[in-house]
Amino acid sequence: MMLFTKLLLAHLLGDFLFQPTKWVVHKEANKIASKYLYLHILIHFGLTMLLLWDIELWWWAVIIALSHYMIDLSKIYASPYFKNKTIPFFIDQALHLVVLYCCAFNSNLIGHTVGLVQEVNWPLVTAVVFASYPSSIIMAKLLEGMSDRIELDHKSLPNAGKYIGIIERLFVLIFIILGRWEAIGLLITAKSVFRFNDLKESNSRKLTEYILIGTLLSFGLAILTGLIYLGVR
Repeated sequence: MMLFTKLLLAHLLGDFLFQPTKWVVHKEANKIASKYLYLHILIHFGLTMLLLWDIELWWWAVIIALSHYMIDLSKIYASPYFKNKTIPFFIDQALHLVVLYCCAFNSNLIGHTVGLVQEVNWPLVTAVVFASYPSSIIMAKLLEGMSDRIELDHKSLPNAGKYIGIIERLFVLIFIILGRWEAIGLLITAKSVFRFNDLKESNSRKLTEYILIGTLLSFGLAILTGLIYLGVR
């Protein structure tokens, strides 16, 4: 499980934190000829080697990198055939997780985990990373079809919603780890109070439903992350 956690952390960092949007756009436009596709795979290989911290496992890092390349390339060419772009995204992520699971729980690989550094709380680091940018991207994919139907008549700070979501999920994660479930209720109440005036002035049922769904998704992902962390720590 610890090895899978490290491989998952490398994947989250490589696929979400260290992959700018312009890379994704360039890959979709240029496909196999995109330079960012190969740079992306190289970053995954480096992150995997860094977190495994065992030169003898280099060939597993190669297998993960090559499988990542094949899965990403398949997604790039298959995406135009999907009307709902969320579907290829989640298929892509599911296939990556299957590869990581198979590698982590391979009997030949488990024997190498003894020498890995254990001082770092890897499940906590992975939980914090997932609750930040990866969760934001997952939410954006899930709400993509709804956001196009919302008409905003007011300006907000750039990326304010994304950062508010990240902060609230990190707070929820901390509260769950500390066992302070009542604080999550207070956080939801506080957010509702601050949002009340915007919803009242807009008088838009669609906007209200959109914010409600987004809030529930955000808190739900954070709670699920916290419960998984408590289960594997």
